[in-house]
Amino acid sequence: MILSILSLLLFNLSINKESGVYEKGERAVVTCHTDIVPTDSLFVSVSYNNKVGQEFSILPTSIDFTVLEQVLDSTCAVSIEVKERSGASASIGYVVAPEGFQAGYEEPADLMDYWDNLKQQLKALPMQVKATPLAVPQQYQDKYTCEDVEINCLGPAPMRAYVAKPVGAKEKSLPIIILCRAAGVKGDWCRCSVNECVGNAALGNGALSLDLNAHGMLNGQSDDYYQMLEDGLLKNYFEYNAADRETYYFRGMYLRVLRAIEYMTKQPEWDRRRILVVGESQGGGQAVAAASLDPRVSAVVLNVPAMQDLGGARKGRLSGWPQPIENHQALSSTQLDNTLPYFDGAQLIRYSKAEIYCEIGLIDTTCPPSAVFSSLNNAPGKKTINCVPYRTHAWPSGDLRSPWEEKFLHPREAFINDYLK
Repeated sequence: MILSILSLLLFNLSINKESGVYEKGERAVVTCHTDIVPTDSLFVSVSYNNKVGQEFSILPTSIDFTVLEQVLDSTCAVSIEVKERSGASASIGYVVAPEGFQAGYEEPADLMDYWDNLKQQLKALPMQVKATPLAVPQQYQDKYTCEDVEINCLGPAPMRAYVAKPVGAKEKSLPIIILCRAAGVKGDWCRCSVNECVGNAALGNGALSLDLNAHGMLNGQSDDYYQMLEDGLLKNYFEYNAADRETYYFRGMYLRVLRAIEYMTKQPEWDRRRILVVGESQGGGQAVAAASLDPRVSAVVLNVPAMQDLGGARKGRLSGWPQPIENHQALSSTQLDNTLPYFDGAQLIRYSKAEIYCEIGLIDTTCPPSAVFSSLNNAPGKKTINCVPYRTHAWPSGDLRSPWEEKFLHPREAFINDYLK
């Protein structure tokens, strides 16, 4: 029975297991449907852990045909691309025995000593808070407040975020929800949003909501301001100082997340039990760091999380974004190895006590499934893992959008809402 469906251009690719997760020795079958019988050869490329392992052509004689049928006896992430000579293509993926993925790096002996020292420094820094009231959307007026909050932090940039809460909430009555932003500088997905911040405060039975921009940049500025940062100060920020753990860019980013938690837990309305951190891609990496470095974080929702298994290339796989080993060829192995493990979610996550809800794209080459599983396999807490065979790093589009929303997006939103009740 064909369960998982991918529809791109002229092709519909399917696999014979909806979850996309196979056991060792289990037969995986990839089939294809086309609207008409192809008149020319189709080219197939099969990658194993993001490295091409097979390439061949097929000439179908019907509109439904088998592309690949195989049995693997070892842990592996497999992706299959079918391409027409004109350029039309489709891809689908699956994983075999993902519990066997292991992180490329070993845990540094002083990993938590390093972070404990930074956390002590952060706690010792007197908190200076600047909060500016913001107008809220009309449907939330008189029910919620929202502020633009700036707080001093270790490193070159402060913590900046929007903070929203219900009006008149009682002490110790509300959970905390923190939204961490994805990679980039100028896109809407990188900037704090009053609508989203207040919308999150309205979830469940009400919540203390913080929308954190990753860079400590000003909120609510013109497009020109963010374009200037992306072209200048924050251009390729993810490459900055990867050879020095004291100045590596993600050091400041992780510390700003911890500062945000510190501020939110000082709010009298916090229920003293629940802190939920939500993030996609880079935001997911921040969420892992938050849960790993602050044991009060009780749950995280990760959507194709970045910064997991930064040392994947050491095991011949593609590392998680920003793939520093692959992208920093000018730096020596020793330089990178002395820095990256301290910021690798696959190392930090061992210290998380949070419940994890995670989505993985099985044809994602930005945050590959091997990298995400390498991290999740080290997490000690409760885990819900949803694999999407047809998902790249981006949200599915076209004919795939509706089924993805029904099966994956809406259940994730329901988890968040239920957790905050």
